[in-house]
Amino acid sequence: MLSGFKKFVLRGNVVDMAVGVVVGGAFTAVVAALTKDLLTPLIAAIVGKPDFSAIQFTVNGSVFALGDFINAVVSFLLIAASVYFLVIVPINAATTEGSRLIHEVIPKELRSEIDHTMSRLDGSEKEILKNLLRKLGHTTEDPAGGKTNQVPPHE
Repeated sequence: MLSGFKKFVLRGNVVDMAVGVVVGGAFTAVVAALTKDLLTPLIAAIVGKPDFSAIQFTVNGSVFALGDFINAVVSFLLIAASVYFLVIVPINAATTEGSRLIHEVIPKELRSEIDHTMSRLDGSEKEILKNLLRKLGHTTEDPAGGKTNQVPPHE
């Protein structure tokens, strides 16, 4: 029973998710600081108002905090833009370039040998390598000869 639990906890997906949560928490603090300390003051320098929370109106005694909503939308857009331009774009560029280089360096015959070698690994090792090869655009085959990761190679 404990060996099954150990396999579950040490599976690539569980460990990856745990690392992602921890790194995500740290990254949230960085992006929040970037937004609060750099981007919001930049907008304030251009527009003249860094904080819209004072904008509100009242109807029949109900206060509508329009400024808080505007702050939340601006913050979301700044965070989304920061993540896209500072994380997603560079990672996509690195992944595309890495995939192209792998396909130039590893000949097709050697990739067939990789598939054969992978068939001798245990389940978790095989899954980790298949995910890595899939990310690199390599198609792996199962022992019966059928395609398991049908990802076209990077052109």
